[in-house]
Amino acid sequence: MTDSIIIGAGPGACSAALTLRMRGKSVLMLYAGGGALEKAHQVDNYPGMPAISGRDMLKIMHRQAADAGVEMKKAVVQLVQPGKKKVTVLAGNEIFTCKTLLIATGAPRKIGIPGEESLLGQGVSYCATCDGMFYKGRDVAVIGSFQEAVEDTAFLCDIAAHVSYYPEAKHDMEALDKRARVMEDKVLSLEKNGEKVMLHTEKGSRDYDGVFVLRPAVALSQLVPRLETEKGKIVIDADGVTNIPRIYAAGDVTGLPYQIAKATGEGNRAALKMAKDMDALDEGGKEQ
Repeated sequence: MTDSIIIGAGPGACSAALTLRMRGKSVLMLYAGGGALEKAHQVDNYPGMPAISGRDMLKIMHRQAADAGVEMKKAVVQLVQPGKKKVTVLAGNEIFTCKTLLIATGAPRKIGIPGEESLLGQGVSYCATCDGMFYKGRDVAVIGSFQEAVEDTAFLCDIAAHVSYYPEAKHDMEALDKRARVMEDKVLSLEKNGEKVMLHTEKGSRDYDGVFVLRPAVALSQLVPRLETEKGKIVIDADGVTNIPRIYAAGDVTGLPYQIAKATGEGNRAALKMAKDMDALDEGGKEQ
């Protein structure tokens, strides 16, 4: 079991990871991509790194974290399950456990397609590896918005009878399995239609046995059930503690301002609290 898992790999995540390592804690960072900072052409307001691109800044932070002994793994986290003695994390097709978990996923993603959340587990899935075999020999749709969705579609093509691919955002589709049919129309909503899921688009409607929505991040309400949020942001106290024991948050996911300095400060603060709480638990105490 790892001492701490951090979901994310931006400034807040890296700051927390370094602080935890300085406190002698093992750290695993799980991330799907570089986030908003990776797309920044030039950053001019972060001390010590003048006129640097967001991509280069992340490279420096990631290298520093790796040099400090932080383990980094690219995977989309599907579900977090808190427990009395550990937190269980489903990422990709693997399961990890930790004593404490930090959510530093960046600014919350938009709410999904109308009907998507209510049909989760009733024909809609966020994980091809987890649920693909339920649709062996059947007709499925993939709503994809990043490179891993293209890779998962190849897996589904080996299982399902037919796979339709609906691009939700611009991404590289050159490697998309030729067996998948690319649908150019935008998905507007989803609804239950008997045993199937009806997918409504700009050009009409079609029923599928299953629909896989594959994005770089899962909505907070699905990622951590019962996590307290307000207007899409995670509610934390002064130390980055959420309403769920062993789970903390830092950075843009906690709200404005969306600034690198704010994210690194919150990451450091949360990590100090995480280390303190772990030390108390190791001594037979309780979270402070």
